[in-house]
Amino acid sequence: MNTAIISEDVQAYIIAHEGADVATIALKKSPFANVTARELAEQIDGRQRAKRKIPEWTATPGIIFPEKLNLEQCSSSLTGQFKAALIRPNSRLIDLTGGFGVDSYYFARHAKHVVHCEHNAKLSAIVAHNFNVFGFAHVSCHAGDGTALLAQSPDSFDYIYTDPSRRVAKQKVFRLEDCEPNVMALQNLFFTKAPCIITKLAPLLDIHLARQQLKNVRAVYVISIDNDCKELLFVQDKAYEGEPSIHAVRMRNDGETQLLTFTYSEEQEVESHYATPSGYLYDPDVAITKAGAFKTVGHRFGLSKLSQHSHLYSSSAHIPDFPGRIFRIDKLLPLAVYKKNKENQKANVIAKNFPLRVDDIRKKYKIPDGGSRFLFFTSLSNGDLVVIDATRIS
Repeated sequence: MNTAIISEDVQAYIIAHEGADVATIALKKSPFANVTARELAEQIDGRQRAKRKIPEWTATPGIIFPEKLNLEQCSSSLTGQFKAALIRPNSRLIDLTGGFGVDSYYFARHAKHVVHCEHNAKLSAIVAHNFNVFGFAHVSCHAGDGTALLAQSPDSFDYIYTDPSRRVAKQKVFRLEDCEPNVMALQNLFFTKAPCIITKLAPLLDIHLARQQLKNVRAVYVISIDNDCKELLFVQDKAYEGEPSIHAVRMRNDGETQLLTFTYSEEQEVESHYATPSGYLYDPDVAITKAGAFKTVGHRFGLSKLSQHSHLYSSSAHIPDFPGRIFRIDKLLPLAVYKKNKENQKANVIAKNFPLRVDDIRKKYKIPDGGSRFLFFTSLSNGDLVVIDATRIS
């Protein structure tokens, strides 16, 4: 870590050029003898990425940013704040896979003591520097294997947090047991050191399989931001033996958060009501569908479902607090009628429970992309293929 980066003149240069093209900065001669052009470009690139992901960090002078891979892999401020709200105030937490320290930063706002562990010694030094700038004297940084530190330490904690790497030996892995650290194999050790384990997992992971592989799961959180599923959180409680609650967390960049909580027993018991769509069409957020609340969401909001596998819902009434996109249905057309009367106007095409993919639909029916119209190609409960011409209202 080059501490010359935090000098007043270098910081002034970085802030003055924070909107500049990073490649251009990297190719220019550095105006500083002790900071290279590459280092300047890396800091400017870091500020640009942080403004989008963790904007409050750019408001603090003297923060050093790591290489872009570490910023790409770190949590956002929205998900970091959400996770921090899951722990008790004045608790003790160890972050075994600390990375750039975003999660540790938000945990430290609540916790009495946080231990941040990071294999990469250079990254660990950057994190230690930044936490010193933030004034977080209650955060300890350990450069090394967090699991080894935990096993050797006589200390206990209230929480163990881990974000297992899904890239092992430069290859992406998708099974829980292939991630590093292997939380499946380490559960017994973890529970000797803390009563609660919080594990962040990739959105593609099979929730039902992970529930079988992890012990004492109390809660599962499926978190999305602006209809993009960002992460899964599994909370294991050593004393918990019941069925876990499933929380679909819909977040927006404007700060709004919606939560739908259910259990899989509840989901199995609910009966869906099927009907021909009329009035308004409801397309649930990805957090709802990833969580598997296919029947629950319709039941909670008094909606009819188009068909078992469409995961589209309808109501004659406008329900503004529905957790997802809401459309006014302008036309409902059988596919055969649409074929005869189609207009080659711009439209946003969505295919759900339909035999063709979006690209194939666009090509076959010559539909230009864009505009304010939405065309849903889907199926009804009787198997009929239909096209719903709709306008988004929320």
